[in-house]
Amino acid sequence: MGLRLVDKQGQQCQRMVIFGAVFLLMTLFILYSSNSGNDLYVPFKSVNIHHHNQNTNLKKWAGKEGYVPVYGNKSMTLHCGRCALVTSSSHVLGSGAGEEIDQTECVIRMNDAPTSGFESDVGNRTSLRVVAHSSVFWVVRKPAEFFNRSSGLTIIFWGPPNKIGRDAKGTLYRLIQRVSRTYSNISIFTITPSKMHKFDSLFQRETGRDRQKSQSWLSTGWFTVVIAIEICDNIKVYGMVPPNYCGKRPQPKRMPYHYYKPRGSDECVTYLQNEKGRRGNHHRFITEKHVFSRWAKLYNITFTHPSW
Repeated sequence: MGLRLVDKQGQQCQRMVIFGAVFLLMTLFILYSSNSGNDLYVPFKSVNIHHHNQNTNLKKWAGKEGYVPVYGNKSMTLHCGRCALVTSSSHVLGSGAGEEIDQTECVIRMNDAPTSGFESDVGNRTSLRVVAHSSVFWVVRKPAEFFNRSSGLTIIFWGPPNKIGRDAKGTLYRLIQRVSRTYSNISIFTITPSKMHKFDSLFQRETGRDRQKSQSWLSTGWFTVVIAIEICDNIKVYGMVPPNYCGKRPQPKRMPYHYYKPRGSDECVTYLQNEKGRRGNHHRFITEKHVFSRWAKLYNITFTHPSW
């Protein structure tokens, strides 16, 4: 009886040792995986970056030869002294900035952000609209909103060359061609593959991160700010929050990601999820805003609603 008890206790001890060893190994594995994931993409502020701003003059960075007319032989000649860059953020709501925006020489907007119904806050005029390949359908389906409201409008479509490039055979490029032929008063361009590659290289120089290896998608904001720097002498950005905004304590109040989608996702939740995301591709909105804050000092950029 005593031997059985000792033997039973020995088996229990052995099981506890095995369980402890497995638990330790699992803990180490989780920590290792977590650290490995963090190595894949570290938030901008914790990366030791060698800035190359002095070597990247965005005024002469790639030139306007990087834009190809979709129809006809138009050239990208737009140049403005003062520009209003209106973001799609709900921070513009209640700003009452519409009149000020419309009085600016050139007004720049992004994707399918409308003006109808929001004129008092975002204005009505549009000089340049920068549109991602993912927003082509949303823009094309509302011609009265996006093609008939402004004279002298320029639209730049950006995206993978196999989707909207001149040699692309897909539906998106055919849609863009149809719009360009129908609305000949609008200057419509796509970005060349070589310039798309330069946008990637610029991201790596400014952040120290390879876009593809860090599984980062450039945002339409990234393209729009760079294009604005190319064509504008002075830029005023409406509705863009500073890079540290979403990390505040207590957390900022809920703000819709888009001013025209009040039931859409929360802006800060979207920013933080994308910034920290390690599986799949993500926009690095906060990282990009750190870069914008540096560019602001070099290229006459100011921010309002909120100001920073």
